[in-house]
Amino acid sequence: MPHYYSLGTIPHKRHTQFRKPDGTLYSEQLFSTEGFSNDYSLLYHNHPPTQIIHTDEPFSVMPKVAEEKMLKHRCFEGFQIAPEADYLKSRKPVLVNNDCHIVLAAPQKSTTDYFYKNADADELIFIHEGSGKLLTQYGELVFGYGDYLVIPRGTIYQIHFDTPINRLFIVESFSPIRYPKRYTSNNGQLLEHAPFCERDIRGPQNLQTFDEKGDFLIQTKKKGVMYGLHYGTHPFDVIGWDGCCYPYAFSIHDFEPITGRVHQPPPVHQTFDAHNFVVCSFCPRLYDYHPNAIPAPYNHSNIDSDEVLYYVAGDFMSRKNVTQGMITLHPAGIPHGPHPGAVEKSIGKKETLELAVMVDTFHPLQLTEEALMIENKGYTMSWAE
Repeated sequence: MPHYYSLGTIPHKRHTQFRKPDGTLYSEQLFSTEGFSNDYSLLYHNHPPTQIIHTDEPFSVMPKVAEEKMLKHRCFEGFQIAPEADYLKSRKPVLVNNDCHIVLAAPQKSTTDYFYKNADADELIFIHEGSGKLLTQYGELVFGYGDYLVIPRGTIYQIHFDTPINRLFIVESFSPIRYPKRYTSNNGQLLEHAPFCERDIRGPQNLQTFDEKGDFLIQTKKKGVMYGLHYGTHPFDVIGWDGCCYPYAFSIHDFEPITGRVHQPPPVHQTFDAHNFVVCSFCPRLYDYHPNAIPAPYNHSNIDSDEVLYYVAGDFMSRKNVTQGMITLHPAGIPHGPHPGAVEKSIGKKETLELAVMVDTFHPLQLTEEALMIENKGYTMSWAE
């Protein structure tokens, strides 16, 4: 849960008359991803946010599943996803289940002729390459390499890139994305032992109000179908807002790793929490300091979860032949661990400069057709001596 935040002009009391300079009322909107029973924000529009004037023919964007069941280690070369000009067309789901979709994208152009709303899922967008601004009703979020953008479902946004080539690792979550509970107090404050704090969370800035009428296309995804909804007023007509439900940014470079005398298990890297999956950040850190420590991770069995690791940068002492943007999938049911020779090689090392994002899902993932097109087929047998 982001902390309470406010931008622009709001009335003294909620659900009361709030009038424009000409005496007409602003239109209040409650925005929440869990009805009226959890975090929310109140937004104040120049016009009601309900004025649909036209709809386009809907079309399917459902991921095309190629393998529903499998039990072997897999690897995918993420940078083989070809760049595409359009942001939405560039998004390629590669691993999916009923809790989340893991998506790769290499968009080349900004979304300037339409807006986008994911009506199904919160979005966690990791910026691997590129920079720009996320524009929403709440204001702007400037982003760059290493940023996580957390976008609550139903948020209308445009993404404007400063760069011609952009690489994004996206997790669509069908439940709210939260801070891990063990990091927060009963009131939602990040605690002293958490690897990041509220100072590291960047809320929207520079709220701009567009009081315009016309034809504004909001491409809206719902249940695997894209709906083109045309509204009669600009969606970014908000004069002010406050609350605890809004998009925010957090840089992986601000994650403070938790280390110990011996190798620490993956939960110390956890960054975000959702229903039936977690997201972790592997960042540069000092290695274990027991005199006989083995820095390489020990072999472990994923009995309860599929483990997805997205490699961003650096040298991974537990893996051979790692490339930028590589995704490894270690499914529940079989053990995995360091490649041959990695354990001995790690002994005596003092630090790692690795950077990666991990997604552990507690229900099996399915492979899409796009995943098979970028698969590194030799990975399955790469533990053979």
